[in-house]
Amino acid sequence: MNYKGQEFKHVPVLLQEVVKYLQPQPGKVVIDCTAGGGGHSRELLTHVLPGGKLIAFDQDMDAIEAAGNRLQALGKENYILIHSSFINLRSELKKIGVSSADCILFDLGVSSYQLDQGERGFSYQYDAPLDMRMDRRGATTAFDLVNNESEKELTRIIKDYGEERWAKRIAEFIIAERTNGPLETTGQLVDVIKKAIPHKVRREGPHPAKRTFQALRIAVNKELDILKDALIQAIDVLNPGGRLAVITFHSLEDRITKNVFQEKAQGCICPKDFPVCVCKRKPSVKILTTKPILPGEEELKSNPRSRSAKLRVVKKLA
Repeated sequence: MNYKGQEFKHVPVLLQEVVKYLQPQPGKVVIDCTAGGGGHSRELLTHVLPGGKLIAFDQDMDAIEAAGNRLQALGKENYILIHSSFINLRSELKKIGVSSADCILFDLGVSSYQLDQGERGFSYQYDAPLDMRMDRRGATTAFDLVNNESEKELTRIIKDYGEERWAKRIAEFIIAERTNGPLETTGQLVDVIKKAIPHKVRREGPHPAKRTFQALRIAVNKELDILKDALIQAIDVLNPGGRLAVITFHSLEDRITKNVFQEKAQGCICPKDFPVCVCKRKPSVKILTTKPILPGEEELKSNPRSRSAKLRVVKKLA
């Protein structure tokens, strides 16, 4: 096991709500675009058996192995695990001869396991190499961004992806610090961030490095760059009546998801003064969650990391 025998701990968020809205049935094909530890995958597979099939994607090989361990009791013939990013959804399905699905799930963000594995560099709580790659085959690491990007680009990344008000100042401090040598560890980066953010501000709110680490992780893995296209692919793959559910963990992901759903749910876009429709545009989905579904009090108590989760669901129209 690449994850050195440690259990891939990732509590599936909004599990019952996902099952309720996706409505997996025996004989159906369900796709989990982010297998993680296999929690959602296992629950969805139990609902499509007998006769159904699960296809689960993940770009993290540790997650693929963990999901396989969790799913194998349900029969290896009933699922397929694909070590790839969900941006390759359509092409990977074509390789295995699958053209459509009935239920698709995206559970975005970083898993508890990835955060807790200090060596991966996702967490500001551990001193580790600046990595942050979900797919360790990827060429770019957080080290590369921190030590090679310009002040302008670092400011953009931290501001746009981390929504950090002190982005410019943090970028300035990083540039100044790396003149003494490269920043190699998460601990070094945390120290720079703490120096950049005024002491009074650091005493309030979340950890001062939280937003910058989120921003770098998103940039390393191109999470927002690929999300819109992946969601459109998923909608195209769905059978009529099929459902797509997306769990997001921060406003940037949620905004992209909401916009894609609204765009695909929109019908005629002709000017209001046109007597008849000439655009011939018809909605391809129906939005089932006018407001995002949030975790309940019980789930928040048992899994505090679920507090920022939001679930949005659409149904494919004929």
